[in-house]
Amino acid sequence: MPEFVNGVPAGRIEGAVWRKSGRSNPNGNCVEVAGLPGGDVAVRNSRDPQGPALIYTRAEITAFVLGAKDGDFDDLISRD
Repeated sequence: MPEFVNGVPAGRIEGAVWRKSGRSNPNGNCVEVAGLPGGDVAVRNSRDPQGPALIYTRAEITAFVLGAKDGDFDDLISRD
């Protein structure tokens, strides 16, 4: 099973199925995520699909997603 590190070019993550939120806007201002073998999750900028990917463990992604659901990061979003 390949091991990926932070900053790996996203294009080198063979077989990754990238997806983005249904809340993404048509201008491409979003991030995309892909599950990796072993349970890690890769995150990339949708405007730079070959650029660097950040790699998070399943526990890190779980903490982030649950925190977002709880409103922990609401101060970071615009209210337009």
